[in-house]
Amino acid sequence: MTTLLLLRHGETTWNEQNRMQGWAPVGLTERGHEQARRAGELIAAEYDPDRLVSSDLLRARETTAGVRAAVDVEPTFDPAWRERGLGDLQGLTVEALFGGFPEYSLKRSGAAALTARPPNGESVLDVRERVLAAWETLLEGGGTVLVVTHGGPIAAVLGAVRGQDAVTGLLDNWADNGTLTEIAVESEPRVVRTVDPGASR
Repeated sequence: MTTLLLLRHGETTWNEQNRMQGWAPVGLTERGHEQARRAGELIAAEYDPDRLVSSDLLRARETTAGVRAAVDVEPTFDPAWRERGLGDLQGLTVEALFGGFPEYSLKRSGAAALTARPPNGESVLDVRERVLAAWETLLEGGGTVLVVTHGGPIAAVLGAVRGQDAVTGLLDNWADNGTLTEIAVESEPRVVRTVDPGASR
């Protein structure tokens, strides 16, 4: 059996400001570092990861460093697990992006928003395809794999596991900062649980 652990990075300064981060080099807040540390403690206590894969963006790297205070596995940094690249729209608040550019809003534009690509950025389907390809690659290796990533990639994987269409999957499966989701893969993948390590103490 393969066990996949998806950890969303800790809180960042732009999370606090409700800004769209994309690939920006935004670091964790003090609370974000604490979320990473607590996630590491939970993972060390309840799992024995064979592999640790992380997005190569700064907020994921800092979360990975916090986790590794308790989890002694050398990380591999993989850009396939990055958040969506927003190109020229990176840094806008959520309200400014989706209010000013409704063509990018899944809630307002539905399936049409899946293929809308910001200047110098990625469409939702671009991200979904690269993340699900990375997911399939991880499954080939077996064991227990910890992936430190972002809200969009986690939603893409959970939507696929639950058999949801792309729009529903992305809207219904958003993970909070610092939360850990366990997926067990036997004949078919299934979501075991999502836990907030900070709330479990």
